[in-house]
Amino acid sequence: MTTIAVLGAGVMATALTFPASENGNEVRLIGTHLDDDIIESIKTSGIHPVLELKVNDSVKPYFFSEAEEAIAGADVVMSGVNSFGVDWAGEQLARLAEPGQTILCVTKGMQADEDGTLHILPEVLKKHMGELASQVHWAAIVGPSIAGELAVHRNTCVVFCGEEQEILDGLAKDFRTDYYHVWTSTDFIGHEVGACMKNIFAFGGGFAPGMLLKNGEQDNKYVMYDYTAALFGEGARELKQMVTFMGGDPEVATGLGGVGDMFVTTMGGRNVRAGTFVGQGVPFSEIRNVRMKGITLEGVAAIRVVGEAIEKLTDRGVISAEDYPLVRALYNIVARDAPLDLPWSTFFGGEK
Repeated sequence: MTTIAVLGAGVMATALTFPASENGNEVRLIGTHLDDDIIESIKTSGIHPVLELKVNDSVKPYFFSEAEEAIAGADVVMSGVNSFGVDWAGEQLARLAEPGQTILCVTKGMQADEDGTLHILPEVLKKHMGELASQVHWAAIVGPSIAGELAVHRNTCVVFCGEEQEILDGLAKDFRTDYYHVWTSTDFIGHEVGACMKNIFAFGGGFAPGMLLKNGEQDNKYVMYDYTAALFGEGARELKQMVTFMGGDPEVATGLGGVGDMFVTTMGGRNVRAGTFVGQGVPFSEIRNVRMKGITLEGVAAIRVVGEAIEKLTDRGVISAEDYPLVRALYNIVARDAPLDLPWSTFFGGEK
């Protein structure tokens, strides 16, 4: 039996407690300081109020004030906070984690230095943990996985990536079930970069539906699949390009950690909803401040980080001005309120 402490009681972190606990592991679900209502609900009724599902009885809920007790002696500590809280999570792990534990990252995204140098989020956690970072093992989960589908045992295929194959094999055994299918890879960088980039392109999944709504054509049988497919294709190309640029295996882009994850993310959710408003002609500042005020948009956050970094890397001569035309267009929309006017002729290496 493995003892797994989960920091963060959001929908994905909680969904992962289902296969972990059903494999006979001891699972401790720790809410952050923002999750008190969730933990209170689980403690009193067993129900996660956002998933609207009963958490397995064997999962032990803890308030954040009890985090030290919950993490002490655990074999695996899962970091399940969203990308906006990754620095906070690093500070907590520096205080609470113990040498020899495995840090399992669920959060997706990247951060950038002032000069545009990009870092995957496990590197951000390591920065906060100092010397302790070299005394623990590192791994992450990527792939097409919707929390609710996983929690109700729909077939889900993912990749556990990390630095040590032996650690990955152990984690796969802890989580693998007849509905949660796990592959492993030591291409840590490639898979983490892919997991960030797929969120960026999900935003464009809402453009065509928004344009149809704007024109009163939402019931037209010709629903602009061509448009969305072209965006998806260019997104896949730029995802592959970024994986390669960051030092990962470009083949990651063709698998679960690339187009597989990008497909499911473009099927719906908050980032697609934001993209639908863009398609309707709403300036992004209005979407952020009025239409979707207070709603976490991790894909948009990734666009801001990566888009700004790409501009700085271009200025430094590290990448070409012709690289990443879709990311640049999306960045102009979310950072500069640019209207939706995609540079089609620059996609796929440029029309010749």
